[in-house]
Amino acid sequence: MNYRPILGLLFLGGLMSVTMAQQAELPQPVRHILDIRKVPHDSLSVFVQDVDSGEIVLSWHDDVPRNPASTMKLLTTLVGLDLLGSTYKWTTDVFALGEVQEGRLDGDLLIRGHGDPFLVTERVWQMLRLVRQAGIHEIDGNLLLDDSYFEVPAYDPAGFDRQPLRAYNVAPNALLMNFKVVRYWFEPDHDRNSVRVWVDPPLENLRVENKLALRRGYCGGYQRGITITANEAIDKIIFSGRFPTGCKSYAMDRTALSHNEFAYGLFTSVWRESGGEFRGGWMNAKAPEDVEPIVSFESLPLAEIISRVNKNSNNVMARQILYTLSAEVLGPPGTESGGREVIEGWLEDTGIEFPTLTLDNGAGLSREARVSAREFGALLEFAWRKPYMPEYLASMAVSGLDGTLRRKFDGGQLTGQAHLKTGSLDHVAAIAGYLQARSGRRFSVVMLHNHEDVHRGPGEEAQVALLRWLYQQ
Repeated sequence: MNYRPILGLLFLGGLMSVTMAQQAELPQPVRHILDIRKVPHDSLSVFVQDVDSGEIVLSWHDDVPRNPASTMKLLTTLVGLDLLGSTYKWTTDVFALGEVQEGRLDGDLLIRGHGDPFLVTERVWQMLRLVRQAGIHEIDGNLLLDDSYFEVPAYDPAGFDRQPLRAYNVAPNALLMNFKVVRYWFEPDHDRNSVRVWVDPPLENLRVENKLALRRGYCGGYQRGITITANEAIDKIIFSGRFPTGCKSYAMDRTALSHNEFAYGLFTSVWRESGGEFRGGWMNAKAPEDVEPIVSFESLPLAEIISRVNKNSNNVMARQILYTLSAEVLGPPGTESGGREVIEGWLEDTGIEFPTLTLDNGAGLSREARVSAREFGALLEFAWRKPYMPEYLASMAVSGLDGTLRRKFDGGQLTGQAHLKTGSLDHVAAIAGYLQARSGRRFSVVMLHNHEDVHRGPGEEAQVALLRWLYQQ
């Protein structure tokens, strides 16, 4: 009797049962972590797929809509890549509204923004250098600011978590400069028994009141003992508390001023630092349609922008992309609702089904945002087969090496093996991206975890257990 067909069928049946078992329950290392931490298994959703064969390796509550936190940025940036292209660039236009003679502008200088997400201090300096190369060294009029390309409703930066000075709570703006964020540097002055404070970039219209004192001790504690308060306009910052002598230096990034006040302050500082003269104020205005700009300053290409969005989980940059999608596809001004409309239309056109999607602001900084692990898996599988896949993959943090994963999954077998976007909010822990196993197989992996205090450690422990298990496949 020939047993080979029967053995073959038994072997095939065994493989099928293993696959079904994998799909029907969580891997034992993940279950072990959840049991130890007393976290219910059904608080977790997982979807893993072999991106080359299409085989679904693991699915666990993958159709349950959950809050994805910042992994939502993967959807916003993918739509940006697909509709705008990896080489898309924003422009910031500068107009001279007056006669220029012997380096002197007898009139106003107008800057019109189109939503550049990365118009940081260094790039503002580069832009203003081009203005000087255009022959302007002295400005007799005012600075006019045109941010009408986006229409942003009234926004409460304290609305999400009562932290209005945190950089992640900054609202979008068509003329966003340096994320509307300043860095404060603190150093002990032992000779004077005081604390020195530096502001970068220096803004002449930002007042800083230093009430800090020194205390003997090691460099530790929340914000190193510094309390920061601000007035309603955020144009006066007060530092109080006791700074430890054990700190050589400490840096703190916080928002300041309104968008236009910040742009005016940064312009004034950089222009004067570079030797230019300017004594005017600022006003909102719209650029005239019959005047050509003297400078059209281009942003970094979109492929580089999304790397800064996803690797470092920059919320306001992701929101700038959402508003840009609205302005580019539907026409200006760009709006948040318009951006959602564009993304929903894109999903329909591509055939990717997202029935549980609640996009909200496109950055994931939301209590209302929802998506399922299976939907995210379909998104990653779609991206894997597109020509811009390398740019998309490279935008994600590399395990143990950079971005939000620089100190995660490092020092072991997972280092450098995964490109992932992380997501974390109170009671939310999430990852989504790609991993290459020891065998050479490549997987897309999505893990969405919503449970009380899961962001305080259990979520990451379960992620590590899943990724280590997957690496062995």
